[in-house]
Amino acid sequence: MTKQTIVGRVAQLARANINALIDQAEDPQLMLDQLIRDYTNNIREAEQAVATTIGNLRLMQQDYREDKEAASEWGRKALAASKKADELRAAGDPVDADRFDTLAKVALSRQLQSEREATAAEPTIASNTAVVDKLKTGLDQMQLKLGELHGKRDQLVARAKSAEAQNRMLDAVRSIDVLDPTSELSRFEDKVRREEARAMGKEELAASSLDTQFEQLDGLGDATEIEARLAALKGA
Repeated sequence: MTKQTIVGRVAQLARANINALIDQAEDPQLMLDQLIRDYTNNIREAEQAVATTIGNLRLMQQDYREDKEAASEWGRKALAASKKADELRAAGDPVDADRFDTLAKVALSRQLQSEREATAAEPTIASNTAVVDKLKTGLDQMQLKLGELHGKRDQLVARAKSAEAQNRMLDAVRSIDVLDPTSELSRFEDKVRREEARAMGKEELAASSLDTQFEQLDGLGDATEIEARLAALKGA
């Protein structure tokens, strides 16, 4: 996977318009669950690609440091060989002096090669460093988007449950007589009043029967009194 492909993939995922995706979904909750799974997998894949890119950059940086150290080391060897050649030439040993000068040249050649390799790697290292910074930023944005997805999903589930409970309540209310919600109570009250009226009727009927009996008793008493008085008159 090329660096450009990695950068493009991370940037595309980080710019995903979550709200638009939700609006287009027939079932937002299911869509969000699936989107979270897909997005999590994409982040995992992107992390692996970014880790590989970072690893390659670290290898280049390590090679660069080794080239710089090698250039310094070959420089020290060239200097030591040159000094030794000067000492031998001063001591009247031109043959060995030339041999050490040759070693100094070899060391300088190796130094030059190491310096060129280090210099050639600098633009690539700088470019890859910028790429890695962009990739890290993209991954951070993807993590933020994933958190946003989780938040929207939780909000949606809570709203769906609230709407479901509200609809159940409204259905229950509609099952009652919407024109007269006390109709059932009114019918029960009428029944109670009819029972009360019948009880009062029975009570009144019972009282009327007792009054008649007492009136009959009163009538019998008057008749007895009259007979007694009549007998008294005849005896006189």
